Amino acid sequence: QVQVVESGGGLVQAGGSLRLSCAASGSIFSISAMGWYRQAPGNERELVASITSGGSTNYADSVKGRFTISRDNAKSTVYLQMNSLKPEDTAVYYCNAERGMHDYWGQGTQVTVSS
Repeated sequence: QVQVVESGGGLVQAGGSLRLSCAASGSIFSISAMGWYRQAPGNERELVASITSGGSTNYADSVKGRFTISRDNAKSTVYLQMNSLKPEDTAVYYCNAERGMHDYWGQGTQVTVSS
């Protein structure tokens, strides 16, 4: 089993920055990828960014040029640096860890961007 914990959410003014952290623990030897998803009330959950253990990254079109995903493999930790935040970025952000055929999810962290 894998446990996933997010942190770093909060309230920020439009144009500001936040850095989210995601730490995985437990049976982490075979984690192949980790990523960030978000869900706002009334909307579907969407992929924000992902990164493989080899360093390949993917980003949603809406965050390209503003968000950066990075990793620390030794600590099984992934970060999401969010710059130039917009009110449309307001959502609960969830971290996901992929291990074989299984996905493991954190509890989510709230990000609120005020105008």
